[in-house]
Amino acid sequence: MIYRLVTIVGAILLVALLYGLLWLLCRQFLSRQGVVASELSDRATVLATWTFAGVSIGLVFAVAGAFVAGPWAFYRTLRSWSDVNVSDAGAIGWGLAIVAASLLVTLLATAGLLASVGAI
Repeated sequence: MIYRLVTIVGAILLVALLYGLLWLLCRQFLSRQGVVASELSDRATVLATWTFAGVSIGLVFAVAGAFVAGPWAFYRTLRSWSDVNVSDAGAIGWGLAIVAASLLVTLLATAGLLASVGAI
């Protein structure tokens, strides 16, 4: 019975980890692009939220869809801000890198969670 509780709490923590990694990497990206410090946290939240939504939708349909919908959401959100000066290819590339890094760390944490409950 305890494994069910560990699994539920672990799943919630994994979702929080994924969003947290997206937010941290989006914040790092925006700070490198010269976004004003007073707007950095809010913009990172908006960018991470839309990227997280894209990744989530992509994961529902097919795992590979996360690598399409996530960077696309990152790109579309970034294009809506005129003061962030990055090329279209650069925005998609950064979005793909952020999504891939976040999903890789979350995958490793998921494997650790599954190993802790004896599933693998």
